[in-house]
Amino acid sequence: MAYRDLRAFLNRLEERGDLHRVRAEVDPILEITEITDRMCKSPGGGKALYFEKVKGSAYPVVTNIFGSFERICLALEISHLDDVAHRIGDLLNLAPPKTLVAKLSMLPKLFEFSKYLPKTVRNAPCQEIVEQKDPDLRKFPILKCWPADGQSTDEGRFITFPMVFTKDPENGRPNCGMYRIHVYDKKTTGMHWHIHKDGARHFDKYKTLNRRMPAAIAVGSDPAVIYAATAPLPEAVDEMLFAGFLRKEPVEMAKCITSDIEVPANSELVIEGYLDPGETRIEGPFGDHTGFYSAADHYPVFHVTCITHKKDLVYPATIVGKPPMEDCYMGKATERIFLPLMKLDFPEIIDINLPMEGVFHNACLISIKKSYPGQAKKIIHGLWGKGQMMFAKLLIIVDDDVDVQNISYTAWRVLNNVDWKRDVVIAEGPLDDLDHAANFPRYGSKMGIDATRKTREEGMMREWPQELFMSEDIKRRVDARWKEYGF
Repeated sequence: MAYRDLRAFLNRLEERGDLHRVRAEVDPILEITEITDRMCKSPGGGKALYFEKVKGSAYPVVTNIFGSFERICLALEISHLDDVAHRIGDLLNLAPPKTLVAKLSMLPKLFEFSKYLPKTVRNAPCQEIVEQKDPDLRKFPILKCWPADGQSTDEGRFITFPMVFTKDPENGRPNCGMYRIHVYDKKTTGMHWHIHKDGARHFDKYKTLNRRMPAAIAVGSDPAVIYAATAPLPEAVDEMLFAGFLRKEPVEMAKCITSDIEVPANSELVIEGYLDPGETRIEGPFGDHTGFYSAADHYPVFHVTCITHKKDLVYPATIVGKPPMEDCYMGKATERIFLPLMKLDFPEIIDINLPMEGVFHNACLISIKKSYPGQAKKIIHGLWGKGQMMFAKLLIIVDDDVDVQNISYTAWRVLNNVDWKRDVVIAEGPLDDLDHAANFPRYGSKMGIDATRKTREEGMMREWPQELFMSEDIKRRVDARWKEYGF
Protein backbone atom coordinates (compact mmCIF):
# COMPACT_ATOMS: atom_id res chain seq x y z
CA MET A 1 0.00 0.00 0.00
CA ALA A 2 1.30 3.46 -0.92
CA TYR A 3 2.48 5.85 1.75
CA ARG A 4 -0.32 8.15 2.84
CA ASP A 5 2.00 11.17 2.99
CA LEU A 6 5.50 12.28 3.95
CA ARG A 7 5.12 11.54 7.64
CA ALA A 8 3.97 7.97 6.93
CA PHE A 9 7.31 7.48 5.18
CA LEU A 10 9.16 9.12 8.07
CA ASN A 11 7.38 6.82 10.52
CA ARG A 12 8.53 3.84 8.46
CA LEU A 13 12.12 5.09 8.55
CA GLU A 14 11.95 5.56 12.29
CA GLU A 15 10.56 2.06 12.80
CA ARG A 16 13.58 0.72 10.92
CA GLY A 17 16.03 2.80 12.97
CA ASP A 18 16.90 4.78 9.83
CA LEU A 19 15.90 8.22 11.13
CA HIS A 20 17.80 10.27 13.69
CA ARG A 21 15.99 12.95 15.68
CA VAL A 22 18.02 16.04 16.52
CA ARG A 23 16.38 17.51 19.63
CA ALA A 24 18.84 20.38 20.16
CA GLU A 25 17.91 23.71 18.58
CA VAL A 26 19.58 24.22 15.20
CA ASP A 27 19.90 27.21 12.89
CA PRO A 28 18.44 26.95 9.36
CA ILE A 29 21.21 29.31 8.29
CA LEU A 30 24.10 26.99 7.34
CA GLU A 31 24.06 24.81 10.49
CA ILE A 32 21.51 22.28 9.18
CA THR A 33 23.55 21.99 5.97
CA GLU A 34 26.78 21.20 7.80
CA ILE A 35 25.09 18.55 9.94
CA THR A 36 23.39 17.01 6.92
CA ASP A 37 26.53 17.10 4.77
CA ARG A 38 28.46 15.15 7.40
CA MET A 39 25.65 12.60 7.60
CA CYS A 40 25.44 12.23 3.79
CA LYS A 41 29.17 11.50 3.62
CA SER A 42 29.10 8.91 6.37
CA PRO A 43 29.22 5.20 5.32
CA GLY A 44 26.21 4.17 3.24
CA GLY A 45 24.73 7.67 3.27
CA GLY A 46 23.97 7.74 6.99
CA LYS A 47 20.45 8.27 8.32
CA ALA A 48 17.58 10.58 7.56
CA LEU A 49 17.57 13.58 9.90
CA TYR A 50 14.61 15.08 11.78
CA PHE A 51 15.37 18.50 13.27
CA GLU A 52 12.70 19.05 15.94
CA LYS A 53 13.63 22.60 16.99
CA VAL A 54 14.56 25.02 14.24
CA LYS A 55 15.54 28.53 15.19
CA GLY A 56 12.98 31.12 14.11
CA SER A 57 10.23 28.67 13.11
CA ALA A 58 7.58 26.55 14.78
CA TYR A 59 8.00 23.74 12.24
CA PRO A 60 10.51 20.86 12.09
CA VAL A 61 12.83 20.16 9.15
CA VAL A 62 13.73 16.78 7.67
CA THR A 63 16.73 16.13 5.41
CA ASN A 64 18.50 13.20 3.73
CA ILE A 65 15.28 11.17 3.46
CA PHE A 66 16.38 9.57 0.14
CA GLY A 67 20.09 9.51 1.00
CA SER A 68 20.93 5.80 0.72
CA PHE A 69 20.19 2.93 -1.65
CA GLU A 70 18.04 1.33 1.06
CA ARG A 71 15.95 4.47 1.62
CA ILE A 72 15.39 5.21 -2.06
CA CYS A 73 14.14 1.63 -2.48
CA LEU A 74 11.98 1.98 0.62
CA ALA A 75 10.62 5.27 -0.72
CA LEU A 76 9.52 3.59 -3.96
CA GLU A 77 8.38 0.44 -2.09
CA ILE A 78 10.67 -1.89 -4.00
CA SER A 79 13.40 -4.37 -3.12
CA HIS A 80 15.83 -3.29 -5.83
CA LEU A 81 16.05 -0.23 -8.07
CA ASP A 82 15.70 -2.45 -11.15
CA ASP A 83 12.23 -3.58 -10.00
CA VAL A 84 10.54 -0.49 -11.48
CA ALA A 85 12.51 -0.95 -14.69
CA HIS A 86 11.17 -4.50 -14.98
CA ARG A 87 7.58 -3.22 -14.63
CA ILE A 88 8.20 -0.63 -17.34
CA GLY A 89 9.90 -3.22 -19.52
CA ASP A 90 6.92 -5.55 -19.25
CA LEU A 91 4.63 -2.78 -20.50
CA LEU A 92 6.95 -1.80 -23.33
CA ASN A 93 7.43 -5.35 -24.56
CA LEU A 94 3.77 -6.08 -25.23
CA ALA A 95 3.43 -7.77 -28.64
CA PRO A 96 0.30 -7.14 -30.76
CA PRO A 97 -2.22 -9.86 -29.83
CA LYS A 98 -3.22 -12.23 -32.63
CA THR A 99 -6.02 -14.20 -30.98
CA LEU A 100 -8.99 -13.39 -28.77
CA VAL A 101 -7.35 -15.19 -25.84
CA ALA A 102 -4.16 -13.16 -26.32
CA LYS A 103 -6.19 -9.94 -26.45
CA LEU A 104 -8.02 -10.79 -23.24
CA SER A 105 -4.79 -11.71 -21.45
CA MET A 106 -3.35 -8.34 -22.49
CA LEU A 107 -6.16 -6.29 -20.94
CA PRO A 108 -4.80 -6.17 -17.37
CA LYS A 109 -1.51 -4.66 -18.53
CA LEU A 110 -3.25 -2.19 -20.82
CA PHE A 111 -5.46 -1.21 -17.89
CA GLU A 112 -2.50 -0.71 -15.55
CA PHE A 113 -1.64 2.88 -16.45
CA SER A 114 -5.26 4.03 -16.69
CA LYS A 115 -5.98 3.03 -13.10
CA TYR A 116 -3.17 5.32 -11.91
CA LEU A 117 -4.62 8.53 -13.36
CA PRO A 118 -4.58 11.30 -10.72
CA LYS A 119 -7.94 12.15 -9.16
CA THR A 120 -9.21 15.40 -7.69
CA VAL A 121 -10.46 15.46 -4.11
CA ARG A 122 -11.98 18.03 -1.76
CA ASN A 123 -11.09 18.80 1.86
CA ALA A 124 -7.41 18.27 1.15
CA PRO A 125 -5.00 17.96 4.10
CA CYS A 126 -2.73 20.54 2.45
CA GLN A 127 -5.46 23.17 2.95
CA GLU A 128 -6.06 22.72 6.68
CA ILE A 129 -4.58 26.21 7.14
CA VAL A 130 -5.25 28.89 4.50
CA GLU A 131 -3.33 32.18 4.56
CA GLN A 132 -4.58 34.41 1.77
CA LYS A 133 -4.87 37.87 3.35
CA ASP A 134 -1.19 38.35 4.20
CA PRO A 135 0.84 35.23 3.30
CA ASP A 136 4.36 35.24 4.70
CA LEU A 137 7.09 32.83 3.62
CA ARG A 138 9.35 33.94 6.47
CA LYS A 139 7.49 31.86 9.07
CA PHE A 140 8.72 28.62 7.50
CA PRO A 141 12.15 27.08 8.20
CA ILE A 142 13.57 27.74 4.73
CA LEU A 143 17.30 27.05 4.65
CA LYS A 144 20.35 28.97 3.63
CA CYS A 145 22.62 26.11 2.61
CA TRP A 146 26.05 27.52 1.72
CA PRO A 147 27.84 30.75 2.76
CA ALA A 148 27.70 32.55 -0.61
CA ASP A 149 24.09 31.58 -1.43
CA GLY A 150 22.02 34.51 -2.63
CA GLN A 151 24.58 37.22 -2.05
CA SER A 152 22.21 39.79 -3.52
CA THR A 153 19.82 39.28 -0.58
CA ASP A 154 20.14 39.46 3.20
CA GLU A 155 20.08 35.74 3.90
CA GLY A 156 19.98 33.79 0.65
CA ARG A 157 17.36 31.23 1.66
CA PHE A 158 16.23 28.66 -0.91
CA ILE A 159 13.40 26.14 -1.04
CA THR A 160 15.42 23.14 -2.21
CA PHE A 161 12.76 20.38 -2.47
CA PRO A 162 9.93 22.15 -4.35
CA MET A 163 7.48 20.55 -6.73
CA VAL A 164 6.53 23.33 -9.15
CA PHE A 165 3.18 22.88 -10.90
CA THR A 166 2.30 24.72 -14.11
CA LYS A 167 -0.02 24.28 -17.10
CA ASP A 168 0.53 24.67 -20.81
CA PRO A 169 -1.73 27.64 -21.80
CA GLU A 170 -2.46 26.10 -25.22
CA ASN A 171 -3.51 22.55 -24.36
CA GLY A 172 -3.91 22.67 -20.58
CA ARG A 173 -1.38 19.85 -20.10
CA PRO A 174 0.03 19.97 -16.53
CA ASN A 175 3.68 19.74 -15.63
CA CYS A 176 5.55 19.20 -12.40
CA GLY A 177 9.26 19.93 -12.11
CA MET A 178 11.75 20.47 -9.33
CA TYR A 179 13.28 23.92 -9.71
CA ARG A 180 14.94 25.62 -6.76
CA ILE A 181 13.16 28.63 -5.29
CA HIS A 182 15.15 31.68 -4.13
CA VAL A 183 13.17 33.52 -1.45
CA TYR A 184 13.54 37.29 -1.82
CA ASP A 185 11.06 38.40 0.83
CA LYS A 186 7.80 37.26 2.38
CA LYS A 187 5.85 37.37 -0.91
CA THR A 188 8.30 37.02 -3.81
CA THR A 189 10.79 34.42 -4.99
CA GLY A 190 12.94 33.57 -7.96
CA MET A 191 11.89 30.70 -10.21
CA HIS A 192 15.03 28.89 -11.33
CA TRP A 193 13.93 26.85 -14.31
CA HIS A 194 16.44 26.28 -17.08
CA ILE A 195 15.52 27.13 -20.67
CA HIS A 196 15.41 23.42 -21.59
CA LYS A 197 12.73 22.60 -18.99
CA ASP A 198 8.96 22.27 -19.52
CA GLY A 199 8.17 24.97 -16.96
CA ALA A 200 10.31 27.43 -18.91
CA ARG A 201 8.53 26.46 -22.14
CA HIS A 202 5.18 27.12 -20.49
CA PHE A 203 6.44 30.53 -19.34
CA ASP A 204 7.60 31.38 -22.87
CA LYS A 205 4.10 30.62 -24.17
CA TYR A 206 2.55 32.91 -21.56
CA LYS A 207 4.99 35.65 -22.56
CA THR A 208 3.95 35.25 -26.20
CA LEU A 209 0.30 35.54 -25.13
CA ASN A 210 1.20 38.46 -22.81
CA ARG A 211 -0.68 36.74 -20.00
CA ARG A 212 0.09 36.28 -16.32
CA MET A 213 1.14 32.68 -15.61
CA PRO A 214 -0.39 30.85 -12.62
CA ALA A 215 1.85 28.39 -10.76
CA ALA A 216 2.01 26.57 -7.46
CA ILE A 217 4.91 25.31 -5.35
CA ALA A 218 4.18 22.19 -3.30
CA VAL A 219 6.65 21.12 -0.60
CA GLY A 220 6.49 17.65 0.94
CA SER A 221 4.34 14.77 -0.26
CA ASP A 222 4.64 11.01 -0.25
CA PRO A 223 8.07 9.93 -1.56
CA ALA A 224 6.92 8.62 -4.96
CA VAL A 225 5.40 12.02 -5.76
CA ILE A 226 8.57 13.84 -4.70
CA TYR A 227 10.73 11.56 -6.82
CA ALA A 228 8.41 11.87 -9.85
CA ALA A 229 8.98 15.64 -9.87
CA THR A 230 12.66 14.95 -10.65
CA ALA A 231 12.09 12.29 -13.31
CA PRO A 232 13.22 13.07 -16.90
CA LEU A 233 9.85 12.24 -18.46
CA PRO A 234 8.75 13.13 -22.00
CA GLU A 235 6.64 16.31 -22.05
CA ALA A 236 3.48 14.38 -22.88
CA VAL A 237 3.73 12.18 -19.76
CA ASP A 238 2.11 13.59 -16.61
CA GLU A 239 4.46 13.34 -13.63
CA MET A 240 1.54 12.61 -11.33
CA LEU A 241 0.46 9.71 -13.54
CA PHE A 242 4.00 8.38 -13.30
CA ALA A 243 3.90 8.85 -9.52
CA GLY A 244 0.68 6.84 -9.44
CA PHE A 245 2.41 4.09 -11.41
CA LEU A 246 5.31 4.09 -8.92
CA ARG A 247 3.08 4.00 -5.84
CA LYS A 248 0.49 1.69 -7.48
CA GLU A 249 -2.30 4.03 -6.40
CA PRO A 250 -3.61 7.25 -7.98
CA VAL A 251 -2.25 10.52 -6.64
CA GLU A 252 -5.00 12.57 -5.02
CA MET A 253 -4.90 16.16 -6.25
CA ALA A 254 -6.49 19.34 -4.88
CA LYS A 255 -7.38 22.52 -6.75
CA CYS A 256 -5.56 25.61 -5.51
CA ILE A 257 -7.47 28.39 -3.75
CA THR A 258 -6.44 31.20 -6.13
CA SER A 259 -5.99 29.38 -9.46
CA ASP A 260 -7.02 26.23 -11.32
CA ILE A 261 -3.59 24.63 -10.77
CA GLU A 262 -3.83 21.28 -8.98
CA VAL A 263 -1.31 20.04 -6.40
CA PRO A 264 -0.94 16.81 -4.39
CA ALA A 265 -3.60 16.85 -1.69
CA ASN A 266 -1.20 15.37 0.86
CA SER A 267 1.39 18.14 0.48
CA GLU A 268 2.81 19.59 3.67
CA LEU A 269 2.96 23.14 2.27
CA VAL A 270 1.57 24.80 -0.87
CA ILE A 271 2.60 28.25 -2.11
CA GLU A 272 0.22 29.60 -4.75
CA GLY A 273 1.05 32.50 -7.02
CA TYR A 274 1.81 33.84 -10.48
CA LEU A 275 4.58 35.05 -12.76
CA ASP A 276 4.27 38.22 -14.86
CA PRO A 277 5.49 37.89 -18.46
CA GLY A 278 8.81 39.62 -18.96
CA GLU A 279 9.53 40.22 -15.26
CA THR A 280 12.92 38.88 -14.14
CA ARG A 281 15.26 39.41 -11.23
CA ILE A 282 18.71 38.21 -10.21
CA GLU A 283 18.46 34.71 -8.75
CA GLY A 284 21.40 33.02 -7.02
CA PRO A 285 24.25 32.30 -6.63
CA PHE A 286 23.53 28.88 -5.14
CA GLY A 287 25.77 26.06 -3.92
CA ASP A 288 24.72 23.39 -6.39
CA HIS A 289 24.93 19.62 -6.89
CA THR A 290 28.05 20.04 -9.02
CA GLY A 291 29.95 20.99 -5.85
CA PHE A 292 30.38 24.56 -7.11
CA TYR A 293 28.23 27.67 -6.89
CA SER A 294 25.98 28.18 -9.90
CA ALA A 295 26.18 31.78 -11.04
CA ALA A 296 23.58 34.42 -10.32
CA ASP A 297 21.48 35.26 -13.37
CA HIS A 298 18.12 36.74 -14.37
CA TYR A 299 15.15 34.41 -13.81
CA PRO A 300 11.36 34.91 -13.65
CA VAL A 301 9.81 36.27 -10.44
CA PHE A 302 7.11 34.33 -8.58
CA HIS A 303 4.55 36.36 -6.60
CA VAL A 304 2.79 34.65 -3.69
CA THR A 305 -1.01 35.02 -3.54
CA CYS A 306 -1.87 32.35 -0.98
CA ILE A 307 -0.16 29.85 1.32
CA THR A 308 -1.87 26.68 2.54
CA HIS A 309 -0.44 23.95 4.74
CA LYS A 310 -1.12 21.21 7.23
CA LYS A 311 -1.59 22.23 10.85
CA ASP A 312 1.43 20.25 11.97
CA LEU A 313 3.51 20.50 8.81
CA VAL A 314 6.94 18.93 8.47
CA TYR A 315 9.27 20.84 6.13
CA PRO A 316 11.49 18.64 3.91
CA ALA A 317 14.70 20.04 2.43
CA THR A 318 17.48 18.51 0.41
CA ILE A 319 21.09 19.61 0.62
CA VAL A 320 23.16 19.46 -2.56
CA GLY A 321 26.92 19.88 -2.88
CA LYS A 322 30.02 17.79 -3.46
CA PRO A 323 29.01 14.15 -3.97
CA PRO A 324 27.97 11.88 -2.48
CA MET A 325 24.78 13.67 -1.41
CA GLU A 326 21.11 12.74 -1.28
CA ASP A 327 20.48 13.69 -4.90
CA CYS A 328 23.08 11.13 -6.02
CA TYR A 329 20.84 8.28 -4.85
CA MET A 330 17.86 9.83 -6.62
CA GLY A 331 20.00 10.04 -9.75
CA LYS A 332 20.93 6.37 -9.47
CA ALA A 333 17.23 5.53 -9.23
CA THR A 334 16.65 7.44 -12.46
CA GLU A 335 19.53 5.58 -14.11
CA ARG A 336 17.94 2.20 -13.36
CA ILE A 337 14.28 3.14 -13.88
CA PHE A 338 14.72 4.73 -17.30
CA LEU A 339 17.08 2.16 -18.81
CA PRO A 340 14.17 0.31 -20.55
CA LEU A 341 13.10 3.54 -22.26
CA MET A 342 16.65 4.07 -23.52
CA LYS A 343 16.67 0.51 -24.86
CA LEU A 344 13.55 1.24 -26.92
CA ASP A 345 15.63 3.41 -29.25
CA PHE A 346 18.92 1.59 -28.72
CA PRO A 347 18.20 -2.13 -28.15
CA GLU A 348 21.91 -2.96 -28.26
CA ILE A 349 22.45 -1.18 -24.93
CA ILE A 350 23.04 -3.67 -22.12
CA ASP A 351 23.59 -1.39 -19.12
CA ILE A 352 24.49 2.16 -18.13
CA ASN A 353 26.20 3.76 -15.16
CA LEU A 354 26.00 7.42 -14.21
CA PRO A 355 28.83 7.67 -11.67
CA MET A 356 28.09 9.87 -8.68
CA GLU A 357 31.31 11.78 -9.37
CA GLY A 358 29.85 12.82 -12.71
CA VAL A 359 26.87 14.52 -11.03
CA PHE A 360 24.41 13.03 -13.56
CA HIS A 361 25.35 14.95 -16.70
CA ASN A 362 29.16 14.91 -16.74
CA ALA A 363 29.77 11.21 -17.44
CA CYS A 364 27.92 8.09 -18.59
CA LEU A 365 29.34 4.58 -19.00
CA ILE A 366 27.44 2.38 -21.46
CA SER A 367 27.89 -1.27 -22.41
CA ILE A 368 26.52 -2.50 -25.75
CA LYS A 369 26.18 -5.74 -27.72
CA LYS A 370 28.25 -4.70 -30.70
CA SER A 371 27.39 -6.38 -34.00
CA TYR A 372 28.73 -4.05 -36.72
CA PRO A 373 31.49 -1.47 -37.30
CA GLY A 374 30.85 2.05 -36.01
CA GLN A 375 28.01 0.96 -33.75
CA ALA A 376 29.52 2.61 -30.67
CA LYS A 377 29.76 5.95 -32.46
CA LYS A 378 26.17 5.55 -33.60
CA ILE A 379 25.20 5.23 -29.92
CA ILE A 380 27.25 8.30 -28.99
CA HIS A 381 25.60 10.53 -31.57
CA GLY A 382 22.16 9.01 -30.97
CA LEU A 383 22.24 9.64 -27.23
CA TRP A 384 23.37 13.24 -27.69
CA GLY A 385 20.17 13.75 -29.66
CA LYS A 386 17.93 12.14 -27.05
CA GLY A 387 16.21 14.13 -24.27
CA GLN A 388 18.37 15.04 -21.29
CA MET A 389 21.20 12.85 -22.59
CA MET A 390 22.06 15.86 -24.75
CA PHE A 391 23.74 17.29 -21.64
CA ALA A 392 26.16 14.37 -21.23
CA LYS A 393 29.70 15.76 -21.46
CA LEU A 394 31.34 12.36 -21.63
CA LEU A 395 29.95 9.12 -23.08
CA ILE A 396 32.13 6.00 -22.83
CA ILE A 397 31.00 2.93 -24.79
CA VAL A 398 32.31 -0.55 -23.93
CA ASP A 399 31.50 -4.11 -24.94
CA ASP A 400 28.77 -6.19 -23.35
CA ASP A 401 31.23 -8.29 -21.32
CA VAL A 402 32.22 -5.20 -19.31
CA ASP A 403 30.32 -4.61 -16.06
CA VAL A 404 29.97 -0.83 -16.13
CA GLN A 405 28.94 -0.85 -12.46
CA ASN A 406 32.53 -1.93 -11.71
CA ILE A 407 34.26 1.38 -12.40
CA SER A 408 37.79 0.08 -11.72
CA TYR A 409 37.45 -2.80 -14.21
CA THR A 410 35.74 -0.52 -16.74
CA ALA A 411 38.56 2.03 -16.50
CA TRP A 412 41.12 -0.73 -17.05
CA ARG A 413 39.33 -1.92 -20.18
CA VAL A 414 38.87 1.61 -21.53
CA LEU A 415 42.49 2.64 -21.01
CA ASN A 416 43.71 -0.53 -22.73
CA ASN A 417 41.25 -0.45 -25.63
CA VAL A 418 41.40 3.14 -26.82
CA ASP A 419 43.45 4.69 -29.58
CA TRP A 420 42.74 8.34 -28.91
CA LYS A 421 42.95 9.55 -32.50
CA ARG A 422 40.72 6.79 -33.85
CA ASP A 423 38.23 6.36 -31.02
CA VAL A 424 37.43 9.82 -29.66
CA VAL A 425 34.52 11.92 -30.91
CA ILE A 426 34.40 15.63 -30.06
CA ALA A 427 31.18 17.50 -30.75
CA GLU A 428 29.53 20.78 -29.85
CA GLY A 429 25.99 21.21 -28.61
CA PRO A 430 23.72 22.06 -25.68
CA LEU A 431 25.10 21.74 -22.16
CA ASP A 432 23.47 21.87 -18.77
CA ASP A 433 22.91 25.35 -17.32
CA LEU A 434 25.14 24.42 -14.39
CA ASP A 435 28.19 23.59 -16.52
CA HIS A 436 30.69 26.29 -15.54
CA ALA A 437 33.57 24.98 -17.67
CA ALA A 438 32.09 25.93 -21.05
CA ASN A 439 33.07 29.24 -22.68
CA PHE A 440 29.41 30.12 -23.22
CA PRO A 441 26.38 29.44 -21.01
CA ARG A 442 24.49 26.27 -21.98
CA TYR A 443 26.67 25.54 -25.04
CA GLY A 444 30.00 23.82 -25.46
CA SER A 445 31.93 20.69 -26.36
CA LYS A 446 31.32 17.04 -25.45
CA MET A 447 33.40 13.90 -25.85
CA GLY A 448 32.48 10.36 -26.79
CA ILE A 449 34.90 7.45 -26.43
CA ASP A 450 34.52 4.20 -28.34
CA ALA A 451 36.28 1.68 -26.10
CA THR A 452 34.85 -1.40 -27.80
CA ARG A 453 36.92 -4.06 -29.60
CA LYS A 454 37.82 -2.83 -33.08
CA THR A 455 37.35 -4.58 -36.42
CA ARG A 456 39.25 -4.37 -39.70
CA GLU A 457 36.51 -2.14 -41.07
CA GLU A 458 37.25 0.33 -38.27
CA GLY A 459 40.92 0.57 -39.22
CA MET A 460 42.32 -2.12 -36.91
CA MET A 461 45.19 -3.68 -38.87
CA ARG A 462 45.96 -6.58 -36.49
CA GLU A 463 44.13 -9.13 -34.39
CA TRP A 464 42.51 -7.95 -31.18
CA PRO A 465 44.27 -9.59 -28.21
CA GLN A 466 42.67 -12.14 -25.94
CA GLU A 467 41.99 -11.15 -22.33
CA LEU A 468 43.69 -13.16 -19.57
CA PHE A 469 41.55 -15.75 -17.77
CA MET A 470 42.62 -18.74 -15.67
CA SER A 471 41.30 -22.13 -16.76
CA GLU A 472 38.29 -23.34 -14.82
CA ASP A 473 39.86 -26.67 -13.76
CA ILE A 474 42.76 -24.87 -12.08
CA LYS A 475 40.39 -22.49 -10.33
CA ARG A 476 38.39 -25.46 -9.00
CA ARG A 477 41.59 -27.20 -7.86
CA VAL A 478 42.77 -24.13 -5.95
CA ASP A 479 39.32 -23.67 -4.42
CA ALA A 480 39.42 -27.25 -3.13
CA ARG A 481 42.96 -26.93 -1.69
CA TRP A 482 42.69 -23.37 -0.33
CA LYS A 483 42.89 -24.39 3.35
CA GLU A 484 45.72 -26.76 2.54
CA TYR A 485 47.78 -23.75 1.47
CA GLY A 486 47.53 -22.45 5.02
CA PHE A 487 45.16 -19.54 4.35
